Parts: sequence; C-alpha cells; structure tokens
Amino acid sequence: MEGTKGFSVKRAAFAATIGNMLEFYDFITYSFFAIQIGHTFFPSQSEYGSLMLSLATFGAGFITRPVGGIVLGIYSDRVGRRPAMMLSFALMGGAILAISLTPSYKAIGLAAPIIVIIARMTQGFALGGEVGPTTAYLIEIAPPERRALMVSWQPTSQEIAATAGALVGVILSKTMAPEALEAYGWRLAFLIGAVCLPFGLWMRRTLPETIPQNESGAERETSNHLVLARRHIRVIVLALMILASGTIATYVTQYMTTYAQNTLHVPSPLAFAVSLVSNGLQIAGALLGGWLADLLGRKPVMVWPQLIALLLTYPIFVWIVHAPGALSLLFGFGVLSLIGSLPFTAFYATFTEALPQNIRGGVFATVYAVAIASFGGTAQLVVTWLLHVSGDPLAPSWYLLVAAVVGLIAMSLMPETAPAKVRRT
Repeated sequence: MEGTKGFSVKRAAFAATIGNMLEFYDFITYSFFAIQIGHTFFPSQSEYGSLMLSLATFGAGFITRPVGGIVLGIYSDRVGRRPAMMLSFALMGGAILAISLTPSYKAIGLAAPIIVIIARMTQGFALGGEVGPTTAYLIEIAPPERRALMVSWQPTSQEIAATAGALVGVILSKTMAPEALEAYGWRLAFLIGAVCLPFGLWMRRTLPETIPQNESGAERETSNHLVLARRHIRVIVLALMILASGTIATYVTQYMTTYAQNTLHVPSPLAFAVSLVSNGLQIAGALLGGWLADLLGRKPVMVWPQLIALLLTYPIFVWIVHAPGALSLLFGFGVLSLIGSLPFTAFYATFTEALPQNIRGGVFATVYAVAIASFGGTAQLVVTWLLHVSGDPLAPSWYLLVAAVVGLIAMSLMPETAPAKVRRT
C-alpha cells in the first residue's frame, strides 16, 4: 500500500467510493427524469422535441468531461489524489443545488434552460476529474493480490448510485400523482443527493494521501504526462475502445426507464423497476468480476463474459419487444446486465496497473472522459434518433451489438497485468 500506513484500507476505500457514489447518483438521476425535466425547462410543441432538448442538455454535461479529466487528473498526479477528489465533489455539489432549485421556463423564461445547461457542464467537468483519481487511489491503497476487488468498488459505487436513483424513481412514481411528479417530484430526487453532500465532503477530508509528498510539483510537470503517455499509446487506444463500448452499454441501460415508458408503453413503476433490478445486478456483477479477476487473471474475466453478452443481446431484446412485461424486462434485461458488468472491473484494474503512478490519474481520467464525452453524451440521443427514424423498437440492440464487438476485440488485445500472472511469466 502506498501512503496509508496506520490507516484502515477499508475505511479509505469507503471514503473514496462514497463520494464517487454520491456524485454519480446526482449525475445519473437526470437521465431517469429526462421527460419531466424536458417539460419543466424545455417546453416544445411535440413530446419528441421536448425529450430531445432534455437529452441534449444531459449530453452537454459530457462536453466538459475531457477538460475536467485533463485538469483534475493532472492536478491529482502533481498535488495529490485527495485535493482533486475534494475539488470535484465541491463543484458537483454546487451544480446539483443549481439544477434542483432553478425555477421552470414558465417562471423565468430563457434563464431557466441556460442555468441548467451551465450546471450540467459544471457537473461534467467535476465528473471528468473524478474517476481517474479515485481509481488510481483504490489501486494505490490495495494489496497487490486484491487490487481488482478493491478497484471493483469504482464501478460498483456507480451502480449503487444508479440503483439508488432508480429506487427513488420507483418510490416517487408510486407515491406521487403524475402531475406532482412532473411539477416537483423530480426535484426531490436531486435534493436527496444534495442532503448527502456534507457527509461526502467530511469523509473525503479524512483520506490519507498516496502521492509521495517529497516530490515537488516541478518534478511532475504536465509535459511529462504527454511524454510518458506516448510510451503507453497501445494500451491507451485499446482502453479508449473498451471504455467506448462500456459507456454505450451503461447509458443505454440508464435509458431503459425512458425506453420502457415511451417505446414499450409499460407503466412507470415497472419502467423504474427495470433500472432498479438491472443496476442492482450490475453491482453484484462488478464485485464478482473483481474477485474473479484477482483469482483467474484479468483477461479471461474481460473476454468470456463480453462474448456471452454479445451473443445474448439481440435475442433478449426480441423477447422484450415482443412480450413487454415484468418477466421479460426484469429477468431478460437483468441477466444481460449481470453478465455485461463482469468484464469492466477487470478492465479498470488492467488499465490502471498498466500506467505508472506519476501519470496514472491524469491519463486514466483523460481517456475515460474522452470516451464518456464522445459516446456517453450521445448514446441516448443516438438511440432516441434510431427509434424515431426507423420505427423499430429493436434499434437499441443494434447500437449495443456494435459496441460489444468493438469492446471484445480490444479486450482480447489488452495485456495481462494481474500480479500473480505477471510473476509466473
């Protein structure tokens, strides 16, 4: 472990990931209430137009992710993981409060969507610099034989956030009238996350630092990141492909609430339950993937589950479309979510281990943010557009299949970095 002597590793991991979880809860909650937010801030003559404007604003949060990844990622390498994580968390907190408290378009006119767009871009900047430092931190505090399991709390915390958002959506949709949910119910979902912000800030202040403090900032200049990154260009390109694949899968999964309501016309409680169940199973899959990656190595856990997910995607979507109901949506999509989540914990460990510590936070954050900005910010827009122009409810599966193939090819070419496997070779 680097820099955590005398400090509980479990407590440090919890403090890092609880902040990550709270940030992703508020970021992801937007996608669950895209319809209601569209009506509040982006009134339009058509339901499709309002939804597309709302999703475009959701995508605006991805534009600033690469900037946040570069700025906060390099900041974490030069100054420390803890200050970078504290800064990203504080920025997220301000953006959350802005979105949840901004009056509607009817109340203040054009100022409402402008404020929301700026807040989304601030969230994107914060999250762009969140994942790299947090993932690097988890690797740096973990014993070598448990690195993948420790890093599994990075995607797990994101899925816990998504599950919490879906659970809040289920509860609100069951207890509130549709008019109340649209008027202020979605704001309550954001404010629940805002209430947790002081706790997250306090927890992160207790984290020990893992970056050696005897090195001056001048010894970790920004230019060194570019020079060292070029030596790892093959792994970086493969990582970008894998993250693109995983990002598309993640945000199409988050879109299932809207898809189930708008395209399959199922009741709102069932639509939210789909996200709740699938995200809950992805939590189990992320942790299981980390445990297996430490036991069996990184590559087998990346390649084989990804191949199975690829083969199951289209048949499961056919079942869901032709027999939309609780069984097909909850079981079918749940199975796909569980299997599809296994490879990415192993990937997180592989990519982080393949990078030297002095560029780890910046490179991971930048590559992650570029992939998210390019494919996460457009995923739901692309799916909505495909559904609109094709009229085929199977359209989401087309996008998922292409993404899965790209991810499988890149995973098969990634190096094996598990300490036990590397020592044997």
